[in-house]
Amino acid sequence: MIDAFLAKLRARDDISAAEEAAIKTAVAEVRTVADRQVLIRRKEELTVSTLLLDGWMARARDLRAGHRQITELHIAGDFVDLHSFTLKQLDHEIITLSPCRIAVVPHENLRKIAQEHPHLTRVLWLMTNIDAAIHREWAVSVARRSALSRVAHLMCELLLRLQVIGRAGDTSYEFPLSQAELSECLGLTPVHTNRTLQEMRRLGLIELVPGRVTIRDLEALKTIGEFDPMYLYLDHRPR
Repeated sequence: MIDAFLAKLRARDDISAAEEAAIKTAVAEVRTVADRQVLIRRKEELTVSTLLLDGWMARARDLRAGHRQITELHIAGDFVDLHSFTLKQLDHEIITLSPCRIAVVPHENLRKIAQEHPHLTRVLWLMTNIDAAIHREWAVSVARRSALSRVAHLMCELLLRLQVIGRAGDTSYEFPLSQAELSECLGLTPVHTNRTLQEMRRLGLIELVPGRVTIRDLEALKTIGEFDPMYLYLDHRPR
């Protein structure tokens, strides 16, 4: 049930059998959520956190003019709102981008982990730090990278994150986002995003068809996106 989450943790540190059992015990409920739903609303009072088991979700902010900015994509193995354990509310919404299966973890159970498993608590803290690092990298993209570089960087990031949990091949992975949703990740208009994707296809960099991305020239994509995976902190070391 939590294989993707454990793979994500174990890529960065050892997780003991007792810690694995503590995570499994913390899960109170597993349920499904339809695609294109708001799972958690901004300012909603929260007493549980959500672990994504299957599917794609995102953190998003909607503005009064009708514009939406997606600030992070979540894949299987991500605790989409672990930060709500201490914040108790979110300043953004959590939305689904595909049908999803989630594990619900009450904050009381997270508090028990914090009291009884200090090493696991540090690893969970690391996961929130990595979420913050991804936010910073996306801010750099939206503020300073060209449209071509933004797309290239995001495609490289997703490939690596999905490979860590065994959900991507060497150069291809599931991608359920529409072009409009991709534009909301990139801070571009849908028209600009479409033109950029056409240019990337012309250059032989990627092939994007409904539901799947195939990278044709990974090294070129990394160069164009100035992709340095350091911000994903995939080095395995004691935490």
